[in-house]
Amino acid sequence: MCGIAGYLQKRPTDPSVLTAMTEALHHRGPDQRGLYTSPPFAAGMCRLAINDVTHGSQPLTSPDGDVILLYNGEIYNSPTIRDDLETKQPPLETRCDGEVICRLYPEHGEDLFELLDGMFAVALWIESEQKLILARDIPGEKPLYFSRLSDTELVFASEIKALELFPGIDLSLNQQAMWDMPTFLWVPEPATVYGAIEALPPGHLLVADASGIHIRQYANRFGPDSLPTDDTDCIALTRELVESAVCSRLLSDVPVGCFLSSGLDSSIIASVAARQLPELSTFSIKFEDVSDPYHGHTDESAEARRLAALLHTHHHEILVTPQSLREQLERFCLYGDQPFSVSSGLGVLAVASRARDAGVKVLLGGDGADECFGGYSWYADLAHRAPEAAPARDLDSSEPVSLHSVGLPAEQRLDAIAQYAPAERAWAWHYYAHESDKRALFNRDWWMTLKSSQRHFSDWNPATTWTPEDFIAQDRAFYLPNEMLRKVDRMTMAHSVEGRLPFVAPAILRYASHLGYQQMFRNGELKWLLREAFRDLLPDSVLRRPKHGFNVPIDRWLRGDWIDMIDETFSTESALGRRGLLSNDCRQVATRLLEDPHRLHGHTLFSFVMLNRWLERR
Repeated sequence: MCGIAGYLQKRPTDPSVLTAMTEALHHRGPDQRGLYTSPPFAAGMCRLAINDVTHGSQPLTSPDGDVILLYNGEIYNSPTIRDDLETKQPPLETRCDGEVICRLYPEHGEDLFELLDGMFAVALWIESEQKLILARDIPGEKPLYFSRLSDTELVFASEIKALELFPGIDLSLNQQAMWDMPTFLWVPEPATVYGAIEALPPGHLLVADASGIHIRQYANRFGPDSLPTDDTDCIALTRELVESAVCSRLLSDVPVGCFLSSGLDSSIIASVAARQLPELSTFSIKFEDVSDPYHGHTDESAEARRLAALLHTHHHEILVTPQSLREQLERFCLYGDQPFSVSSGLGVLAVASRARDAGVKVLLGGDGADECFGGYSWYADLAHRAPEAAPARDLDSSEPVSLHSVGLPAEQRLDAIAQYAPAERAWAWHYYAHESDKRALFNRDWWMTLKSSQRHFSDWNPATTWTPEDFIAQDRAFYLPNEMLRKVDRMTMAHSVEGRLPFVAPAILRYASHLGYQQMFRNGELKWLLREAFRDLLPDSVLRRPKHGFNVPIDRWLRGDWIDMIDETFSTESALGRRGLLSNDCRQVATRLLEDPHRLHGHTLFSFVMLNRWLERR
């Protein structure tokens, strides 16, 4: 694990620039620094030592020195690859998992990435070909950003804050990205908050050489090509794939821990890991048990404590309060890297801090199970059909209805959502600011030429009818990497802890793409197949628990302890106000939204709070 930064540029650049870019990634790897320069290529890395702590320093090279690697991540199937390579090549020089990448290139070329089960952001320089290859893992766990300097030149880094230090890079803000952010709580990739900086998409390669800069997707060859026809065989295969993913992600020479909320997903991972490791630490959040009108009760610590006792783990509870999380908002903003307002990330940040204090440098989490096996509460209603006689609704001319419309009876809410076109329905299931909300808060002159954020759904699938499987697949392709994986990576790395997510293993992602709705939701149970696969391993209390993610009562706090942040954000003196981005009556609009008895707007307003804080630090 590490952070990487570098450039491919014919014109010489002051060496101190690369040093500064690498230093900006210190939190991603405080254990070792490495620099490599061979004009026109130069790159640096900062290492978080997980495997072969003593000998795994980068850059890593092929025996002849022609292939040079700087990378961020873990290759979980590296032991198997190593065994195969050493039947044909001289022994590898380290036990570092990344060295297999250097050794694979001479035989497999760019196709080597199809052989890697892992999370990674790779910079591979081929000296003899004067070619740079950037690659990102299939699920998109590890970030990699770049900016084109010319048709054949670029600068790249694990985080945007490192790219900001490169001289001459265009840091003009991306208005469309800023418009999209309050709808999703993040900027959808491959766009970033800067117009000239792009994210390399998950499962893609970028190749830069004398012919230009070319980007292409590479294949996911892990997992089955199809599903067994029998339920019993499907259940067995699910168990096999998940256990294999968990066990492979225990690869580490340093202590390992697990997030534990006591829900199904984290309980499966902790239970499997506890069988493999003699010492396992688990971590859960404890805070005031208030009732959230959308999610229910917020505190799950008692259930997590009971499961930890059954598993005999070293359990840690992290008590958080509105004040303690508020004190972390600047850190949350800094390490979010771009404008980012997923409030549950504050919990991940708190857990990572405690884990690091406890000497744990690797944390496994359950993110991804909901998107792969059908776990979100609204998935149970994807097949809901409204009465045929109900009039069609126009989102632009009527009060929008979503799952956050807690003032409506559940059946009425579902009837309204069922009448929307697929793009509007995808928004209504679990996103936040509607276009009308943003139009009321942002300055009209600023947003007049911008596109609707709902284009991300209609562009993905322009069909007029979506199946339940389509909605879940869209979540897997869009919501999962942009929100869940980004949250875990940025907030664990803020404390130099490596977050690993077994449920997004390439084999599981491919397997999930074959699953039908009836295998995800059956007999009133979400994640039916996953529950059946681990029914013998988990206590009934876990199996029976309804879906309940980590929830920060953001609406409650913004109306109470955090109300001054609303005043600060929607002011002419705020960064948003000074730039002329806010409407004249934005403070009154914010008050109306915050006090709306019909729909929750807390995360919409928190997005403006965090966007303003991000702008303040520029």
